[in-house]
Amino acid sequence: MARRGETIELAVLGLLHEGPMHGYQLRKRLNLMLGWGRVLSYGSLYPALKKMLRNQLIEETAISAAGATSRRPKIVYEVTPAGTAEFERLMSEVGPTAWEDDNFDIRFAFFSSTDMEIRLRVLEGRRTRLQERLDRVQGELAMTQAEVDRYAAELQRHGVESVQREVRWLSDLIDAERGVVRTPDPAPTDPGQ
Repeated sequence: MARRGETIELAVLGLLHEGPMHGYQLRKRLNLMLGWGRVLSYGSLYPALKKMLRNQLIEETAISAAGATSRRPKIVYEVTPAGTAEFERLMSEVGPTAWEDDNFDIRFAFFSSTDMEIRLRVLEGRRTRLQERLDRVQGELAMTQAEVDRYAAELQRHGVESVQREVRWLSDLIDAERGVVRTPDPAPTDPGQ
């Protein structure tokens, strides 16, 4: 499992790969990237930035804003050549860490800077992982259905449907990467007509 710090590092390097940013911008973009229900605090971001500075993956520049009410200069972070190389290395990894829940979302956000073969391997790995999880959960549901109340059963059904949707989405992405055109499932016919 990827450590949260490594996930933050990948995300920061990816964002700074797009251009220099200050800490507030980084946090705002990271929170958008991380999605619903996950918020990155400054207490997580700034230690990660300090570590990346020590490892010379990024550099900081103090910029004084003209007419600013604060005396403190704004710190802008920028990726270094070593940081670019590290970002490329991290994005080229295709093992299990690449398709874990936390890491996959960040990696997917930067797929445009990844080779097609790597994208396919990550997408296929993610789909396989989710399909295995889905099969296991569906097997457990069949055994425990009588033991749970209707709300717990509804929550389980919702979880299964969410994973099924993601598996279909991944299959569509894989087909698009390969240039395969899938025919949509035929519309259900109404036997009463």
